[in-house]
Amino acid sequence: MSIIICPGIHEPELTENFISAWRKVVVDNLSFSNSVNILIFPAESFSALSAFHILHFLHQHLGDRLESPVIFICFSAGVVGAIAAACSWQMLGGCVKAFIAIDGWGVPLWGNFPIHRMSHDYFTHWSSKILGSGENNFYADPAVDHLEMWRSPQTVQGWRVDLSGGESPSQQRLSASEFLYQLLVRYKEN
Repeated sequence: MSIIICPGIHEPELTENFISAWRKVVVDNLSFSNSVNILIFPAESFSALSAFHILHFLHQHLGDRLESPVIFICFSAGVVGAIAAACSWQMLGGCVKAFIAIDGWGVPLWGNFPIHRMSHDYFTHWSSKILGSGENNFYADPAVDHLEMWRSPQTVQGWRVDLSGGESPSQQRLSASEFLYQLLVRYKEN
């Protein structure tokens, strides 16, 4: 399985912070070291918006191994290019296990694979639902700065919202990193 990290348009240090915090909470707990290939798309300037560049990156690193499952974790502007790349990868025969959009406000998210949104506040969570979201999503409470979601997911507290139960969603209090952990455990097992 491969995890594709698609950053937005921001300083590279923020992505380094995300990877460092994420590894401590998620990767180390799942013993991912041997079973998961983590690929970080080198977003430069506006390439984060380009499905073409992200798809080219996937072909460079995965070649023709389309059957190898891929999970996308994307942030902000990176969500724009990554959702189109994920759909294209799947149309080419690739296996997209899940798509996780972190603060992709205003980006329509539809695909024939599980989609999850993570938002820096309730308004972003609520207003993004009309543009597509999955059954399990997360929003920060109290609200945090947009970049904080990427810089320090281990410190962002909020709510996991599970819509699979129908009209009344269930909620669970946790950090953004713990939410990612729950999702990756789910997709590693399935």
